[in-house]
Amino acid sequence: MATQMKTRDFECSDAEWQARQDLAACYRIFDHLGWGESIYNHISVAVPGEEDVFLINPFGLLYDEVTASNLVKIDVEGNNVGPSQYMVNKAGFTQHAYFHKTLGNRANAICHVHTTATMAVCSHKGGLLPTNFYACNFQGQIGYHDFEGVTVRPEEGERLVENLGDHSILMLRNHGPVVMDKTIPGMFVKMWALQRACEIQVATLSQGEANIISQDVVDVHQRDLSVMASQGGAGVFDFEAWKRRVSKLDDSWKY
Repeated sequence: MATQMKTRDFECSDAEWQARQDLAACYRIFDHLGWGESIYNHISVAVPGEEDVFLINPFGLLYDEVTASNLVKIDVEGNNVGPSQYMVNKAGFTQHAYFHKTLGNRANAICHVHTTATMAVCSHKGGLLPTNFYACNFQGQIGYHDFEGVTVRPEEGERLVENLGDHSILMLRNHGPVVMDKTIPGMFVKMWALQRACEIQVATLSQGEANIISQDVVDVHQRDLSVMASQGGAGVFDFEAWKRRVSKLDDSWKY
């Protein structure tokens, strides 16, 4: 078990340090679950108590190399405003920046992934279908955005937000999902359930015709799920459990 540093070696608020640790842990959890994409894709979070300042992964590092200290602190334009000497993939932050800037607290934490299952569903004509327990969670609660090429142009941001609507998940067709929430644990648990929904849909459709769940059953499912959701601490219990798992393997993300 690696322990590179025991304390932070630069000045920051306790709230920022907690955000750094949670974000670094999130990168390690994504890596452990196989959700990484080489050195690409991002998870970003707003720095508590600071306006238009965010934390993001250093460009060039794999997810299992991200730590609380080497995360890059950037402004909404992707400029480094913190102690890290690493560079940032500014083009990759473009869509995150527009969501952060436009949606405020609603998009404090954002991830964009290219997992095989989620990309497959984003590439399916019907999108996410009500074919399984997890998929029912999201019916009527996902936006879709048609593919326009690599999402590096700021002018696409307005259409991204428009297609997101009042939802917290945007499926970029033929590309991959963007998942957001007020908190990292909230974002994580949505991403986990979305990944499971997509994995099961891909497996189901490989067998032939799927059994589609009716809208009245979906409505009952979502009603009852909303009552149960508070028991999970808005993703906190899930996130803390996975933090314990990755810490047993390697706790260097903490430093």
